[in-house]
Amino acid sequence: MFYDKYVALCAKKGITPSAAAVEIGINKAAVSNWKSRKNNPSDVTKRKIADYFGVPVSELDEETPTPEGERKVSDDDIKFALFGGEGEITDAMYEEVKRFALMVKLREEAERKRGTDGDG
Repeated sequence: MFYDKYVALCAKKGITPSAAAVEIGINKAAVSNWKSRKNNPSDVTKRKIADYFGVPVSELDEETPTPEGERKVSDDDIKFALFGGEGEITDAMYEEVKRFALMVKLREEAERKRGTDGDG
């Protein structure tokens, strides 16, 4: 539901849905309508929201169901998990962590392959 995505984006940014609406230039009543009537905003409003949060409009439109209790994990979620939400995490720092994770993954795959090569 659009409203849930909007609230999640607000939470990530540390702002209330009403305050975000004011900053975006949307009537606060619209937010209430999204919640109570389960309406979706117009394409123009979605564009404003996407621009404000720095996400693609497609992220607001995604209707892909997830299994119970699961949700899509964003880069911000991963950064928070890795760095504990402390201080500024630069793109360079995050890219270095991703390179390290790839190196570990490739090492593990190579070790598994070596293990199966000796079985035969």
